[in-house]
Amino acid sequence: MDKFVVKGPSKIKGIVSCSGSKNLALPLLSATLLFDKPVVLKNLPNVRDVQTMLSLLKILGSKIELSKNKKIVKISKGRKTKLLAPHSLISTMRAGILVLGPLVAKYGSAVTAFPGGCVLNGKSGRPINFHLDALKTLGMKFELKGGYIHAWSNGKLNGSIIRFKNISVGASQQTILSAVIAKNKTFVHNIALEPEVLELIKFLNLAGANIKFIGKRSLMIKGVTSLNSINFNIMGDRIEAGTFAVLACLNQGKLEIKNFNPKYIKKEIECLKKIGAKIKVFKNKIFIKGPKNIKNIKKINTQEAPGFPTDIAPIFTVLLCHAKGRSVITENIFHSRTMHIFELRRLGAKIDIEGNKIIINGNSKFLGAELTSSDLRGSAALVLAATISNGVSKVLRVYQLDRGYEKFENKLKKIGVKIKRKK
Repeated sequence: MDKFVVKGPSKIKGIVSCSGSKNLALPLLSATLLFDKPVVLKNLPNVRDVQTMLSLLKILGSKIELSKNKKIVKISKGRKTKLLAPHSLISTMRAGILVLGPLVAKYGSAVTAFPGGCVLNGKSGRPINFHLDALKTLGMKFELKGGYIHAWSNGKLNGSIIRFKNISVGASQQTILSAVIAKNKTFVHNIALEPEVLELIKFLNLAGANIKFIGKRSLMIKGVTSLNSINFNIMGDRIEAGTFAVLACLNQGKLEIKNFNPKYIKKEIECLKKIGAKIKVFKNKIFIKGPKNIKNIKKINTQEAPGFPTDIAPIFTVLLCHAKGRSVITENIFHSRTMHIFELRRLGAKIDIEGNKIIINGNSKFLGAELTSSDLRGSAALVLAATISNGVSKVLRVYQLDRGYEKFENKLKKIGVKIKRKK
C-alpha cells in the first residue's frame, strides 16, 4: 500500500494546472448509459474513482476508447447491455449509485450494490434514501436483498413532482439523469446548485435534453425519446484549485493556479483574503501570494452551494492551525467529517471538537509524524500539513487521495515540495 514521505517545511512557488473535475466526470460517465450514440469527454481526470467508473461501464457493456494520455474518452453503446453493478466496484466509490437511475430509465431494470460508506437513513453518514425516494416517485420499484438494490419499472419511468426535504448533490444528479428520458414532465424542487450539477444540466441540454430552471432551486424536465452524440469538455477541478490555493498561503508561497473557473471558488477566495492572502483573479486562473502572518477566521459554516463547500473544510483546517488566534469551522453537511483532526493532533495541532463545531486554537507548530489517511479530502489535508511540519512525515493509505487528485505528488514536486511516493 503506497505512502507519501514528505520532508518539511517547504517553500511554495511556481505554476500548477488543475486536472478535470472528478466530481463532474463521474455523473457524466453515468449519463452515457442513456445514449445510443457515442459520447466524447475531454479533460478527463486520470484518478482512481474515474478509472473505477470506466471499469464499471465496461462491465455494463459500454465500449470504452481512451486516448494515449487518457485525457479523452469515447464511450459507445455495446452490443449487449448488462444490468448488474457489482459490489467489488460500487463499494469503493460512492458515485457508482448514479448508474441505477439511468439503467432503470433506459432498460427497465437494474441490480446495484450499495455504494461505499453509505447508510440508508440517519443524520450522519451519506444516505441514499433521497435517491431511492426520488426514483420511486418516478415509478421505480425496488427490493433490498443481500446488500444489493434490485430495481425495476413497469414500462418507462413517468414524470412526477419531486421535492427534496434536504439538498443533496447526488440525489439531484440521480433525479435529473433518470427524468431526462422519462415520459411527460418532471418537476424537481430544492435541487443542489453545485457547479457539477449545473454542468451536468448543460451537458444534457447540449445533447438534446429539455431541462429548464423555473425557480432558483426548481427544474422542469420534459422527457425526450433519445439523446444526441456529443463532445464535451470537463471543467477544471474546483476542489483541487482550492487545495493549491490554501497550500500557497501556508508558507508565504507564490503560486499561479490555472485551468479552472475562479467563480467556482468564490467563497474560498473570500476567506483566503480574510487571512491576509493577496489574490489576482483572471478568466481561467488566479495568482496568489500567501501572507507573512495568517489571520484567524472567527466563523466558517459549510453549506450547500453557493455557500462554503464541505469538501474544502479539512484543507482550511490545516491553514487555520497556523493562524494567529482562534477559528471555528461548523460542519453542517457531514457531521462526522473529523477523522483528519485526530491525525493533525499528532503533528501538534490544537483542535477541539464540540458537536459539529471544529475549534482551532491556532499558533500551532507542527513536527513531522506518521499519519494515516481516512478519506479523500482528509488525505489531502494531511499532505498539506506535512509540507509545513518540521522534519519528515509519512502519510499512509494515500490510495484515498488517489481517488480524486491526479498525479498529486508530481504537481507538488514542481512547486517546491519535497515528497516521494513509496510502497
